[in-house]
This record gives sequence, structure tokens and C-alpha cells, in this order.
Amino acid sequence: MYDDNFYPFYTGFGDPLMYSGERMQEKEFQLMKSYYPETARKIQEKVEEECQLMDYEGSRLYDEYPDKWMLYHTCSRIRQKLEPEMTAQEIPGRFLDELIQVLLYQEMSRRRCRCRRCRKFF
Repeated sequence: MYDDNFYPFYTGFGDPLMYSGERMQEKEFQLMKSYYPETARKIQEKVEEECQLMDYEGSRLYDEYPDKWMLYHTCSRIRQKLEPEMTAQEIPGRFLDELIQVLLYQEMSRRRCRCRRCRKFF
């Protein structure tokens, strides 16, 4: 018996361009990060380090509703790591805290979206 709907075996592996959109987004994000001022770039590096430590399966980073206290505590840890570098600069403490919060929330959102996109393929 001959089957007219023959598909080669390699079509079962999915679309080879499935992650090209994510690669383009990542390149765009890296380009925009290169335009950050020096202070914001240092803060972003510390934020990425902290998020990398929290990036594992079952992490509180991926909770449906992240705990506000956990976010505050994470921001204060980042602030403590930045203290030696930021004391020489004239940045008001409240502004620095808010900048750390914004960059942390943006990084968490980016990681959560990436995780959600990857999860739908498994």
C-alpha cells in the first residue's frame, strides 16, 4: 500500500526557525543595554548576577505572583553589593534603590517570558 502523504523523518523534529525570534529579541536587548550609562550598566550586571543565582527550576523568580518582600530583599542584597562602588558617585540613595528595582523587575520579566515561551514547546 502506497501513502500519498509521505513526510520525511526530519519534519518531526519541529521548525528549525522556532527560536530565531528569541535570538533576534536577545540581540535587540543586548544592543539597547550597550546604550546604558556606565552606572546603569554596573547595576544591570549585578542584577543579572543575582537573577542568575535565582534561575533554577522551582525558583521564587517564576512564582505566579512574586512575593513583594522577596523582591525587596533581593534589591537590598544588590544594593549591598553595589555600596563600595556607588559611594564615590553622587547618586541619591532613594534614586539608586528605585533604579535597582526597575532593572530587577525588568530582568525578572524578561526571564519569566523566556521561560514561558520555552515551556510551551515541551
